[in-house]
Amino acid sequence: MLRRFSLSAAWLLLLLCASAALAGDQEFQVRFSDSIRKEPYSGRVYLFFTRSERLEPRVSRNWFRPEPLLAIDVENWKPNEPLAMGASSGKRLLTDPKPLAELDLKGCRVQAVARFNPYEREVGTGPGNGFSAIVNLDEKALAQSPLELSIDRLLEDRPFPESRWFKLLSLRSRLLSDFHQRDVQVRGAVQLPASYYDRPERRYPVIFEIPGFGGTHLYRQHTKVPVQEQNEGGVEFLRVMLDPNCPLGHHVFADSANNGPVGQSLVSEFIPELDKQFRTVAAPTARFLTGHSSGGWSSLWIQVTYPEVFGGTWSTSPDPVDFRDFQQIDLYCRAENMYRDVTGARRPLARSGSQVLLWYDDFDHTEEVLGFGGQLHSFEAVFSPRGTDGKPLRLWNRQTGAIDTALAKTWEKYDIRLVLERQWPELGPKLAGKLHVFQGGLDTFYLDGATKLLKESLARLKSDAVVEIVPGKDHGNLLSPELTQRIRAEMVQAFLKQHTFE
Repeated sequence: MLRRFSLSAAWLLLLLCASAALAGDQEFQVRFSDSIRKEPYSGRVYLFFTRSERLEPRVSRNWFRPEPLLAIDVENWKPNEPLAMGASSGKRLLTDPKPLAELDLKGCRVQAVARFNPYEREVGTGPGNGFSAIVNLDEKALAQSPLELSIDRLLEDRPFPESRWFKLLSLRSRLLSDFHQRDVQVRGAVQLPASYYDRPERRYPVIFEIPGFGGTHLYRQHTKVPVQEQNEGGVEFLRVMLDPNCPLGHHVFADSANNGPVGQSLVSEFIPELDKQFRTVAAPTARFLTGHSSGGWSSLWIQVTYPEVFGGTWSTSPDPVDFRDFQQIDLYCRAENMYRDVTGARRPLARSGSQVLLWYDDFDHTEEVLGFGGQLHSFEAVFSPRGTDGKPLRLWNRQTGAIDTALAKTWEKYDIRLVLERQWPELGPKLAGKLHVFQGGLDTFYLDGATKLLKESLARLKSDAVVEIVPGKDHGNLLSPELTQRIRAEMVQAFLKQHTFE
């Protein structure tokens, strides 16, 4: 019996080794057709894999369920020229979530993508990027070495779904175009109130909403009818979904060395054009801000930075508002590390209750393979100075996780808690009654710690700011129908204190 068990175990080990060797030796050969691009390409090329039968591989990426991904950087890659991606690529090949030899590709579907558009954050859905047909990796396909994929189609820009109630406001920003030395548009989707056409003499207060990371002005694109407002004053709002999307991620409307004067563009270019084209109440006391996640940070930042331009913010689940607790990391402390805590244990990045969903090092590695435009890259794009290579300076070492505390010092001007403390004599009177922040006590991305520190700081400053930590709520369920209704009611009251609605 023992001898038979040992032989069986040996055969099993040989089979597993053979399977691993097959995965490790797998080769793909990618080309792009001259029918979609005539000139050589320099940039990153990807192979996306998925087991989903519903989604194309290029759109199947999920933070919480990462599937295999291969990538390689090319220089002057010519049309129809074969590009090897596999074991023969050596260290040039970037892989996620494991090395190629450890990836189980059998049963997956694969698709090649070339990131032709350098100004697009999205890889698999970015307009101008090239992609291939899907290949099913059954045993027959895996037996082919190399397996060929042809990038022969381009992603097109999606037209804005304009309707009677949903309008696009897009204009060339002179400020951003001058900064980037190319034409840059600023955009927002305008949702009209129900009486807009029936009451042509009526003007409306405005709610500016900023979506979270990955969101654009199309966040509510399926809007078919106006919001049916139900409040004591009968107040109707003109609602604007702003577009915070940029090549390096989510610019959060904070002027920066890498993204340019995005906040200034909003205030001095976009809003005047909005007031010109639509019947707004063109007064600071009739402009209100809201947003969730990165949009929550954005709305709070805009209100603090331009306190006399807006009449109040209602920010939910904001990104870190105090850099002493940047998702549990004190960026100003020399002993801190992005990947490990002081005991050497791995740092979690996301949770569900007490269960860890993501680890910081794993998530960061995935972003490194995907390239520019990820969430962590986005933080550096906003908060860091620009390096001599034209890219944002990196706050931490991507191999060790060690934080550059000297560089972290430069992030202080974006630390909302610190900005408020340092400028409170000037900002305090201008922000009276205007700050409202809501955070779940069990935030999925550990954002509650920073919000608690902000709450304590504002209390010491004798601010009337409303900062609420809601027990048991996380990033996804904080913004309940009840909280949404409360926020709208408070905006109505803030408007009626200064205006009448007729």
